[in-house]
Amino acid sequence: MENKKKIDLKGLLLPEFENIVTSWGEKRYRARQLMLWLYHKRAETFEQMTDISKVFRAKLNEIAYISHLKQLAEEQSFLDETTKYLFELGDGEKVESVLMYDDGRVTCCVSTQIGCAQGCAFCATGASGFVRNLTASEIVNQVMTIDADLGVGKSVTNVVLMGMGEPFANYENVLKAVKLMNASEGLMIAARKITVSTSGLVPQIRRFTGEGTQIGLAVSLNATTDEVRSRLMPNNRRYDIKEVLEACKDWALTINRWLTVEYILMKNVNDSLADARQLCKLLHGIPSKVNLIVYNPVECLPFQRPGKERVEQFRQILANAHFVATVRESRGIDIFAACGQLRAKMEDYNLGLKIED
Repeated sequence: MENKKKIDLKGLLLPEFENIVTSWGEKRYRARQLMLWLYHKRAETFEQMTDISKVFRAKLNEIAYISHLKQLAEEQSFLDETTKYLFELGDGEKVESVLMYDDGRVTCCVSTQIGCAQGCAFCATGASGFVRNLTASEIVNQVMTIDADLGVGKSVTNVVLMGMGEPFANYENVLKAVKLMNASEGLMIAARKITVSTSGLVPQIRRFTGEGTQIGLAVSLNATTDEVRSRLMPNNRRYDIKEVLEACKDWALTINRWLTVEYILMKNVNDSLADARQLCKLLHGIPSKVNLIVYNPVECLPFQRPGKERVEQFRQILANAHFVATVRESRGIDIFAACGQLRAKMEDYNLGLKIED
């Protein structure tokens, strides 16, 4: 709590940084110099910044701080190399992040909120409620802490904002965080290797389109009718499938990038062959690829995984309609690190949810 009145330097983009350092009576170039120490050299204290005068370093100690996360736990999957991290934030709250390896990529899946307010019926995160948004530095620090844990010669190559929370419900902090990840004075991760996932918040999707960034967009669809999607994802009552996909199509055509459509297959809920054919109709004319995710079990939730044959039949219908459709392997399922399994709290859930046939 000693940092409460100080400035978190990791939460500043270069223009903000420049404004602050000049207000301190320092030269504008000091902003970039400090950012290079923070993100390239990974300085943890101002004393490590040896090309900055002792007087300025002393001043920084009085008015600013370098934020970091406290790692509480690390658990590695027995099935693959996936690792789940539990971090403690400055106020004592906790958040989870996941590290995944796939075909040469080292992907960090980060959280953007503590808990989630979207209330998706199949997801563990929202079951424990919404606590607060993460700051930009808390989001970036997940990547930096995991990257440091990889050791010399290894680094995070891709970032997906698909952990705990709805990124677009924390729009300002998320946008700042991804800009810091991408910036030349930041983490220097290519925009096309960063993807933001949303449950379908239409105003924010359109705002994101207006940013003009090459950062990727993924939409969690999970149903082909409004009736089913509204039961699975209550937010569909505000922004229905047609409205969500229209906004996503505008993004894809404006940015000239393919939309990623995430579709979690749940047995006897959304996995029928009729659903597959309807999905083809819904996505017609939208530059997109489909990630089929076989449902990852969550204790006390009523959903089940469809069999491999049904999953392949579903995928084949999409492929026959000339869609790029892949079955995304669930990473870290045995340590509850897979899609929909991250929790804001560690206690068991007793939700009493029921999905009608």
